[in-house]
Amino acid sequence: MAEVAVKEDSGKGGKVRSKKHNPRVDMTPMVDLNFLMLMFFMFTTTFSKPNVMDLGLPAKPHDEKQKPQDIDIKLSNSISIIIGKDNKVFYHQQDQEGLNDENFFETSFDREGIRQVIEKAKAAAVDKDKFTVIIKPTDDAVYKNFVDILDEMEITKNKRYGVTDIKPWELAIYKRKVGE
Repeated sequence: MAEVAVKEDSGKGGKVRSKKHNPRVDMTPMVDLNFLMLMFFMFTTTFSKPNVMDLGLPAKPHDEKQKPQDIDIKLSNSISIIIGKDNKVFYHQQDQEGLNDENFFETSFDREGIRQVIEKAKAAAVDKDKFTVIIKPTDDAVYKNFVDILDEMEITKNKRYGVTDIKPWELAIYKRKVGE
């Protein structure tokens, strides 16, 4: 039991007075009251719900026979987006032989930037139903920029997109553009 201790002797000499009883305060009800208040506030506050983005990943096949086939994506129906460091984003619509510094473009994450690029590429696609965005984050990319690109997929209503590693030939041009 918790108590408040009071010193008996004042330490001064002098007249002898009648002895008074020391007050004893029982702190147990105060502790109980604190726990009750703590429980009250815990149960009456609203807990924040986590915000989760559904990526819609494919299920892992049980059989080797059920593995999906490799899909060949035509350049005219796709765009590659490369997420770099320092909030930089690049894009291109070329293969290994056609990609160079002149057709490896930089844009921004705002609505006049990457959103316009995706919408223009989708409008110019031969088969708009099979238009695919290929997202390639570099090792220097931050998670926020990756989430921003996924948000752009929702905004532009692109249901076909994939996330993959950046190819070595793309990485070489990326490093030249960034200045590494």
